[in-house]
Amino acid sequence: MSNQASQKHNPIDSILQKYSPVILDGALATELEKHGCDLDDPLWSARVLLEKPEAIVRVHADYFRKGADIAITSSYQATIDGFAKRDIKKEEAIELIKKTVHLARQARDEVWNEEENTGRPKPLVAASVGPYGAYLADGSEYAGNYGVSDKRLADFHRPRMEALIEAGADLLAIETIPSFQEAKVLASLLKEFPDTSAWLSFSLRSGDAISDGTNLKGCAETFNDHKQIAAIGVNCAPIPFAIEAVKDLRGNTEKPIIVYPNSGEIYNPETKTWHSEEACDPFDIQSEAWYEEGARIIGGCCRTTPEHIESLAKKWR
Repeated sequence: MSNQASQKHNPIDSILQKYSPVILDGALATELEKHGCDLDDPLWSARVLLEKPEAIVRVHADYFRKGADIAITSSYQATIDGFAKRDIKKEEAIELIKKTVHLARQARDEVWNEEENTGRPKPLVAASVGPYGAYLADGSEYAGNYGVSDKRLADFHRPRMEALIEAGADLLAIETIPSFQEAKVLASLLKEFPDTSAWLSFSLRSGDAISDGTNLKGCAETFNDHKQIAAIGVNCAPIPFAIEAVKDLRGNTEKPIIVYPNSGEIYNPETKTWHSEEACDPFDIQSEAWYEEGARIIGGCCRTTPEHIESLAKKWR
């Protein structure tokens, strides 16, 4: 076996052999708010699982119809520990975590039944595994310096990963990881599920360093030989950082590069507000640079919409 997972367990590779780039979906929260969901809550989009799950199906379906090859589930902030703060017992929490996969698969199957003969690849469901800091909801997800042991991180992530895999996710999206320590723990946990592949995507402090300050080059080299990591990259980053990061990664890993930056607006974690930058090129035009520098899996993160993804799909298909 090469340093990639086998095709059987690496569905991204199967798509990349026919289509390049693979198109991801965009932001979930932005669209849920448009559907009347209140996300001002430590559970964030996981709250919608409890209150309005049909909205999640609609958003996933919107992205699939606009051309997304992969949908990322609403499990970013859905954790057993987080639900416990709402007095939700472990068994129910596990079912809610599994539900994030079921909802995405429902949307995928609805759209696939409409488009099965169009020639596009059957879309995938990637189960989001967000960072430990997202559960803390104290801003530490932007720094990554949690001050906890490897065992604490493993105990936190393991049951969610197991539930997402049991629910039938095609792969895991280990995303927005700010901590090199956490990335190593998650990569080690992945070996407990040998038939599962995942992408590993970091948040950034700068174009060449992840949020905790670890050099991106070192991250790429560390995980290059991990057979179950199907792609490595960055997300939830300003576009200029993302472009620089793709260059850095391309020179230090043989794995496909994944990039899904924010819309171009800047987030202030203290005020929890977004602010527009000066006008820049449309998302699809900017993707030319990402592809040229080596990205082969492309999508959007915070504040991107189905229209952003539609523009990517039209450009690259």
